[in-house]
Amino acid sequence: MADFPELPADVTRSPLYNADLAPVPPSQRTWNRWHLAALWVGMAVCIPTYILASYMIRAGLSWQAALIIIAVANLIITVPMVLNGHAGVKYGIPFPVLGRAAFGTQGIHVPALVRAIVACGWFGVQTWIGGLAIYAIWNAVTGQAATTGLDAAKFICFGVFWVINIYFIWRGTESIKWLENFSAPFLILMGLVLIGWGVLRGGGFANVLAQGAQLSQPAARLLPDAGTGQLQLQLLPLRDAAGRRKATEYRLHYPMNKGEKSLAGPWQPIPENATLPWLSPLTNAPVSATQLPAELKIEYRAPKAQGGYLVSSVAPVKLPDAGTGGVGATVWQYLLWLTAMVGFWATMSLSIADITRYATSQRDQVAGQFMGLPGTMVLYSFVGIFVTCATVLLFPDLLIADDAPWDPVSFLARFDNPWVVVVSQLAMLVATLSTNIAANVIAPANAFANLLPGRISFRTGGVLAGLIGIIICPWWLLNEISGILTFVSGLLGPVLGILLCDYFTIRRKQLNLAELYRPAGEYSYGGRGYNPAALLALALGVGTALVGYWVPALNFLYTLSWFTGFLVAYVAYYLLHRRPVRQPEKNDRPVAVAAE
Repeated sequence: MADFPELPADVTRSPLYNADLAPVPPSQRTWNRWHLAALWVGMAVCIPTYILASYMIRAGLSWQAALIIIAVANLIITVPMVLNGHAGVKYGIPFPVLGRAAFGTQGIHVPALVRAIVACGWFGVQTWIGGLAIYAIWNAVTGQAATTGLDAAKFICFGVFWVINIYFIWRGTESIKWLENFSAPFLILMGLVLIGWGVLRGGGFANVLAQGAQLSQPAARLLPDAGTGQLQLQLLPLRDAAGRRKATEYRLHYPMNKGEKSLAGPWQPIPENATLPWLSPLTNAPVSATQLPAELKIEYRAPKAQGGYLVSSVAPVKLPDAGTGGVGATVWQYLLWLTAMVGFWATMSLSIADITRYATSQRDQVAGQFMGLPGTMVLYSFVGIFVTCATVLLFPDLLIADDAPWDPVSFLARFDNPWVVVVSQLAMLVATLSTNIAANVIAPANAFANLLPGRISFRTGGVLAGLIGIIICPWWLLNEISGILTFVSGLLGPVLGILLCDYFTIRRKQLNLAELYRPAGEYSYGGRGYNPAALLALALGVGTALVGYWVPALNFLYTLSWFTGFLVAYVAYYLLHRRPVRQPEKNDRPVAVAAE
């Protein structure tokens, strides 16, 4: 291990320097591959991971295809994660300091603060979810009934969970490492327990997974008859373990004028072959495939043993695809889903140096990330698939795939045993806490510290992130916030493209360490404080994606925004950044603790 070179005195007195942004000395680099793997287990085990496959399965993909796409996507995103983590290990610096090389000492505030605001938004959302878990535990222990609206108890529980998060922030990175090391084995065990529950209650591993085909089917669909071309209505209620349809009757809901409630038809018995000619509700005559209804919905019911009926939700009837289909359409659909899955951790790939700066070696950071991220994402996505498949067999009131409880909150709500609720909500609490601290606090804490290094420390920045998480009022705007954050996250691929091009292609992994902390140094770009090439490349990358958002014919640019933005920004930055790069001086040697 190389000796730790002290930064010059003028650097330690610089307004761009504070102890939390300084290179981490070798004595404080204590995260080995197992710590980094545990970190990723703690971050990846969360509700969004659990339900990740459900989006693809509901769109008609098989559970096997969904799982393969998740695996490939996370292997893909781990590569830039490892590449961008290289500088963190080599120089011991966080993302905002590393980004000064490409964007400039002041220009880095643009991507760093966007990344920070996204994280603060998710912090608020996750903290509210964690507060609801505490609320559910309190109700289970005390026997009180939960309310559907906002009440004082929910805000108290939110405040308790907020304080728990701030505690770990205040204690620093070693307490975060302890939390992740504790969470990882516990969360893996809980995942295996859920799989075991499904195996024991569902009649075996293979029998449960066989239900996966039912989860990818619509409640019903209209198909053109191969001979006559007339539309046929195929009814697709779920089947039980013996293969019998769980519903016995159906009724259709016909569209009315805009803004009006649909008109429900009469209940009718499901015929033996569950396929019947589609007749026009106006003329009662057969309808051809060229006369598709604008919209059609269906509802099922089955009699209860004690009287009354189990009734499904009102679900859409799948209409025939207007496209040509074929292999090309299938490949395109897979590519779209692959892009969405890659974007799941895209923002984390920007700031991964915030964590890898504590790694003991490059080998450990590479092994730890590849061990922790792809495997955990696949495992917990599979847990979500397997448990939901088991519910098809075990819950008689599930009549259609649309009503399957993919969300673990909906799944747990079906259990009356208070101890099941307590244990499961504790697991959710640990999962939410470990994800929140590592993914949504470290990055904004460093970004805010970089904004005013002389006044804002890592602790202060973490508290600011927590306060912003309260200000956004996640209890009111939960769904709206999630949509906005997902949109912004998808536009951050260009930042990663610029960072990797600058560090690997332009600078060949060589940075002038002391210059990163000098306001008038090399990375001030002539005193401007920003690099015009980086900001222009960023605008081109983001603009390419937004053109696809606004111009329907170029929608693929937005749909593939992470890839298109990354590539456009990478190439643009390479072409724009033609100025010669000064090689590091002797006193600027990196804090080398790992093999290249």
